[in-house]
Amino acid sequence: MSCEAAVELLIEHWSWLVRDDFLVHVEFCRGFHGESMAAIDWRAAWTALEDGHLPCSSSERQILRVVVSLAEGVPVDLRDAVDCLDAVNSVLVAHAVLAAGGHREAAAGLVGVRSR
Repeated sequence: MSCEAAVELLIEHWSWLVRDDFLVHVEFCRGFHGESMAAIDWRAAWTALEDGHLPCSSSERQILRVVVSLAEGVPVDLRDAVDCLDAVNSVLVAHAVLAAGGHREAAAGLVGVRSR
């Protein structure tokens, strides 16, 4: 559930998915039935972020840190992670955390808040 929640947060936030410097850590492939798939090297993305090879805003940085934490179990300081987020990104993170914890119904209750 955590990896799925991480991917959903990455998709909802969107900005990392259109950056070539992030996409070097993603391998695109096809599944058995021809469906598009991707494998993300989460540790490499984390290392690149922490080493300054992925320049970004503070909110983009914290979103990616939360994403990698959910996907790989890399510890993050939640106070630091949410301190710079606006309301929309805070709701995206809350949604991902609830989903990762198996609380999809509670997470679904945040859908209306996300669009404001």
